[in-house]
Amino acid sequence: MQAVKEKLSDIAAMRKAKAEAKAEEQEEKDLAKARIEVAKEMRKAKEAEAQVEHHLAKAGQKAEKELAKPHPYHQNLDNPSHSPIPNTTNDHQMHHTDRGSGIPPPEGHAEPRLTREFPPATN
Repeated sequence: MQAVKEKLSDIAAMRKAKAEAKAEEQEEKDLAKARIEVAKEMRKAKEAEAQVEHHLAKAGQKAEKELAKPHPYHQNLDNPSHSPIPNTTNDHQMHHTDRGSGIPPPEGHAEPRLTREFPPATN
């Protein structure tokens, strides 16, 4: 009878050891999966950052290219006789104020804003 009790005790100890080893192995697998996922997300973040830098560089180049182009209202302001576009004071002011009247704004009044303001984004 004592031998049977010892054998059952040994079997229970083996099962316990096996369950602990299996749980430890599962924890290691989960940790490895988490590390892999973190590595993938880091790679994706680096790729996205590189893409942003690339697009910012392209936008900067396009902006420089546009700024290098002569603007018809700003050509030869010192000598308007050589300008292909008539550059009178009224045309020039109308272009900058976007009012249509060509009259400069009265003292103490700001020129109208040319940008649109959008309400803040809500989530």
